[in-house]
Amino acid sequence: MNGVLTTTGRKIEPFGKTFEKLPKRALKRVGVVDVGSNSIRLVVFDGAARSPAYFYNEKVMAGLGQDMARTGRLNPAGVERGFAALCRFAALARGMDITPMTCVATAAVREAEDGPAFQRRVERETGLKLHVIDGEEEARLSAQGVLLGWPDAAGLVCDIGGNSMELAEVGGGKVGARASSQLGPFRLQQVQGGRSGLRKHIRAIMAGLAEKMGTDHRRIYLVGGSWRAIARLDMERRQYPMTVLHEYRMTPEDVRKTVDWIAAGDLNELRGRVGISSSRMDLVPLASQVLSELVATFAPEELAVSSFGIREGLLYEHMSHDLRRRDPLIEAARFSERQMARMPGFGKKLYQFLQPIFAEAPPEEDRLIRAACLLHDTTWRAHPDYRAEACFDNVTRANMAAISHPERVFLGLALLHRYKNSRANSILAPLFALLSEDEIRRAEILGKAMRFGAMFSIEDPDEAAALKFLPEKGRLELHLTRMGRELMGEVAHARFKSLCSSMEVEPVVQA
Repeated sequence: MNGVLTTTGRKIEPFGKTFEKLPKRALKRVGVVDVGSNSIRLVVFDGAARSPAYFYNEKVMAGLGQDMARTGRLNPAGVERGFAALCRFAALARGMDITPMTCVATAAVREAEDGPAFQRRVERETGLKLHVIDGEEEARLSAQGVLLGWPDAAGLVCDIGGNSMELAEVGGGKVGARASSQLGPFRLQQVQGGRSGLRKHIRAIMAGLAEKMGTDHRRIYLVGGSWRAIARLDMERRQYPMTVLHEYRMTPEDVRKTVDWIAAGDLNELRGRVGISSSRMDLVPLASQVLSELVATFAPEELAVSSFGIREGLLYEHMSHDLRRRDPLIEAARFSERQMARMPGFGKKLYQFLQPIFAEAPPEEDRLIRAACLLHDTTWRAHPDYRAEACFDNVTRANMAAISHPERVFLGLALLHRYKNSRANSILAPLFALLSEDEIRRAEILGKAMRFGAMFSIEDPDEAAALKFLPEKGRLELHLTRMGRELMGEVAHARFKSLCSSMEVEPVVQA
């Protein structure tokens, strides 16, 4: 039991001192190793503390838990691959000066009779201390990873690994009931009775989980490589225009269609189309059957994919209450502005200057407006001919949390219009389909407002003018100060008129 965290909340041996206190804003690089039944991964986090970025990310498909259900022991080839990977990870950590690292091991090392021997060997020969956690603790940490990415998450978190599947309730920023099961694909490979026997086996275990966890969860958050592989295949089937997996949404009907599509297809051909590794693809058919039964048993309205799990859950564990309450999107945007903008701090001033235009924006749109203003100048180093597309691409593909796919496109389109008046004939047009016509128009207005405000004044646009929006009169007024009269040149006039044209109001400049 050395290094085990219990489900009672009592830590027999706490995680490393690296995580004792996370700063309010910026992280010092933090390293985490996750030793799973199928993969072993090293992640080094950096950036904004509330919205960490992946400074380094490497995965080895070691397959420690393959055949363990039959032999009771770790897979010998997997042990050697895993040990080699951990030796490399330890060396990388020393090179990046991020020792000590926090290392977590789950079902395979937890359940194999030679798991403790593997744990001792790793510590003796690499210096890495594996903290072996039980199933319910694994569920809790995965759920906390979801909360890091979705502060308002409410529903059921489902984390699938090679040898186990965990469930946890989330809501109100907290983790509730938890359960662990042996529904990992490696274990299901050993079930007798053919397809019918496998279906009965999965259904029986799922019924027990439903009895413990309840079936009144509107949304299920999917964590784990097998779920992400299925989601990527769902994107391919639907010809979905964006391939960012985090916050990708599926309906139960989507899942049913994709599971049937996978069963009817050629796995090698499908794997080549989406770039899934062969070792991961081998588990997809079994994982698909589990997902089908999960949907049938729990009947959610929606399933959402989370790229955040145990590793991010460890960070969340050591966040203060104040840090947890911060908006991950805004924190990431602030960090980007500090690192990449020409004049850090101007984004807040730009947001305040533009407030009269967006005074009636609902809270969910207001945070996108704030984020856009913070990010408006972070791609200035890109070639001018490609700057608009570069900022759109950066936002839609960025490793940011608490932002849905349509919100990514809204933010990207606003930033595109910050640099470019027209989006006609854009190669990015397929992504615009994720927005309604009204959302596209509002993103254009935001972009053109930033396009005007960002160049109107170098230091603080509020010192040069004040905006007054009069929707009942159909006009936008710009009241210039003495400084503003000097700044209001030909280009500024043109950009102000373009903004008003998009808003369909009369431009009025008052000196």
